Amino acid sequence: MGDNPSATAKWSKYSVEDGKLTRKQEFCPQCGPGVFMAIHGDRKHCGRCGYSVKNE
Repeated sequence: MGDNPSATAKWSKYSVEDGKLTRKQEFCPQCGPGVFMAIHGDRKHCGRCGYSVKNE
């Protein structure tokens, strides 16, 4: 169960700059901070509330 393929993807959404944690991913405007938007080829989508935005 610990061999989840997306387990390493969680670390790619954060970085440490000058001793502070920064979040690289965009948050969902409806759910607020802490819920990231998934980036697909043609849209951004929130898996929690279902909010979607098409890429331009």
